[in-house]
Amino acid sequence: MSATPIALAIAPLMFGYLLDLALGDPGWMPHPIVAYGRAIDAGERRLNRGSPAARFLLGALLALALTAATWLLWAGALLLAARLHPFAAAALESFGVFAALANRTLVDEGRAVFRALDAEGLAAARRRLSRIVGRDTARLDAQQIRTATLETLSENLGDGVVAPLFWYAAGGVPAMMAYKMISTLDSMIGHRDARHEYFGKTAARLDDLANFIPARLTALLIATLAVSPRSFRYIARYGRAHASPNSGYPEAALAGVLGTRFGGTHTYGGELVEKPSIGEAERPLGAADFTRSARLNHAVCAVCVLLAGLARVFLR
Repeated sequence: MSATPIALAIAPLMFGYLLDLALGDPGWMPHPIVAYGRAIDAGERRLNRGSPAARFLLGALLALALTAATWLLWAGALLLAARLHPFAAAALESFGVFAALANRTLVDEGRAVFRALDAEGLAAARRRLSRIVGRDTARLDAQQIRTATLETLSENLGDGVVAPLFWYAAGGVPAMMAYKMISTLDSMIGHRDARHEYFGKTAARLDDLANFIPARLTALLIATLAVSPRSFRYIARYGRAHASPNSGYPEAALAGVLGTRFGGTHTYGGELVEKPSIGEAERPLGAADFTRSARLNHAVCAVCVLLAGLARVFLR
């Protein structure tokens, strides 16, 4: 492969990654994920009705149709852009990578929780934490706030960074964006509540499948880049100790790196939900733990960008 095709293969990925690193998720920019959410919401309001069997079938239809449509839309747009000019396709691909990655925003949101706790106190930190976790935060103490922040930092490193890059490596921006649709479907309708138990079942299973390899890859990268034998041990012992088949692996890896314990019983929507503990013993967490975790996030993201770039060069 000549130098120019190689550059065209990796430049959009690198440029999109650098844009995420520099800008995060600017509020002024139109975002494809917002459009995905609107499409899901419109479909859910129209289709989520009838018997449990009907809800399951219609939910499966919505999830599969939106995922396929997302792939086709991006594949078609990139094909059209390439016919106009190779650089037009590269620009669109760069935007897709930028829109799909969430590492800068993830780290910034976690840092904001720690800073609010140190500078403004519990009430401000609880409000800030509620933006990035699903559990009730109103009664969390300082240790619980720090623990919840680091848990979500590790979990979302998997589905917000490594998984999109994994699917980019497998199939370029169309596959990356199809994954983001699956992830958005799961976050919106993949719940075990009365309304979504049947309608969102396919969305939840698709998300489990799409994250199966990326979650385990995330855990291995965390442990490897941290050079932490304890992290490898935690992955083996606690990786499956989670209601999700995937989330426990990155959480176990980071708990092992930090030598602390994640998981346990929490309140969601006013209901107490018992979860297994991930780790052997809790210890006080502080700003240094967040700094170490944030550096690991950036390191894992950079390595995955490199690996995805190499994959696209050889698969192109």
